[in-house]
Amino acid sequence: MFISSYAKNYLQSYIFYLFCLFNLFIFNNSHAQSSDKTYLLKGDRVFDGEEMHEGWVVAVQGNEIIYTGEASGFKAKKGTEEISLAGTTLLPGMIEGHSHLFLHPYNEVSWNDQVLKESFTERVARATVHAKNTLDAGFTTVRDLGSEGADYVDAGLKKAIEKGIIPGPRMIIATKAIVATGSYGPKGFHPYVDVPLGAEEADGYDNIIKVVRDQIGKGADVIKVYADYRWGANGEAMPTFLEEEMALMVKVANSSGRDVVAHASTAEGMRRAIMAGVKTIEHGDSGTKEVFELMKEKGVAFCPTLAAGDAIQQYNGWKKGTEPDPARIVNKKKTFKLALDAGVTIVAGGDVGVFTHGDNARELEMMVEYGMDEAEVLKSVTSVNAQVFGLDKLGQLKSGMLADIIAVEGNPMDNISTLRKVKLVMKDGEIHKK
Repeated sequence: MFISSYAKNYLQSYIFYLFCLFNLFIFNNSHAQSSDKTYLLKGDRVFDGEEMHEGWVVAVQGNEIIYTGEASGFKAKKGTEEISLAGTTLLPGMIEGHSHLFLHPYNEVSWNDQVLKESFTERVARATVHAKNTLDAGFTTVRDLGSEGADYVDAGLKKAIEKGIIPGPRMIIATKAIVATGSYGPKGFHPYVDVPLGAEEADGYDNIIKVVRDQIGKGADVIKVYADYRWGANGEAMPTFLEEEMALMVKVANSSGRDVVAHASTAEGMRRAIMAGVKTIEHGDSGTKEVFELMKEKGVAFCPTLAAGDAIQQYNGWKKGTEPDPARIVNKKKTFKLALDAGVTIVAGGDVGVFTHGDNARELEMMVEYGMDEAEVLKSVTSVNAQVFGLDKLGQLKSGMLADIIAVEGNPMDNISTLRKVKLVMKDGEIHKK
């Protein structure tokens, strides 16, 4: 029988349509089945984000926790996969409070050379590896505070992780940090050389509004401002923005439901940022008793980034453990204690990128070393970070929360370094490491 070319093409198109429809049905059906997958995780104990419980289990269906409690209180339905994790502690996926996935340790390549000499392609390739290493280390969420001269590539990395193209943690991104004109680097060039900056300049009423809105439009989840920087007459850290300028940033960002965080190391820079209404202070190296008491009063959290300063001192030649603490370390221990004594909310974040991604637990170890209780550190890196960052469905192992769960060998209440011994990583109900 003769079939016209038109009819033949129509028939082929119709068959192809049925084929696609069939495959779509198979995909949706398998996806629905996988989304209904139920796991029962059995370790020796469970830290639920607030307290440690011996003998508890955690049940997960799809991407949600459906039960946390005594094993006798959960009746597993048919098809539930039980995962035995003897000798481990189950806890919420940890949340890194201060990361730079587009940086790598400064003893490998200086910050200046990373910004000026590494292509965006190389930096994205590195960040892809950093993201996987972070997730494997048990950190299922990061607050990434600045792409450091890589423009808005962090928005693309975040999207690639969300689409499942690459493995990595959930990302809260700041895109470009905001700096006052003339304050930031790279520096040391002839005045007429146009050097790419590691952040974005903004000054004055109209310009600040425009830059904040532009960053929001490009994907920023949070706005980061440098309240001070090393631009004093002798290269010392000094305030950059006026309090009124930072208050304007906060007003614009808050109107879109976003927070502002501030890099601040001087007491005056911290004070201005606190009074302007920022959500967190990063670093706080020269914080005073009065400033930390003001933070407590205003409800501003503190991210001390202990591990970054420690790493930089070692890069500069300090032999930790065999030589006395340099002045910067002595001062950091002092200011951290002042913050603890004032009752300031402590956010766990190490400024990862200054040191190796995947070594995030280094900050938690130092928080204990500098005087914070292990239980408080565990809360800081889980439920406290989630609360401060507005992550309502994360940071706790409770019914209805998203299934970001890790298992570590041993009990971190006895030894915080057990957080390095990650045996299982589940993010959004999917097992990434087992």
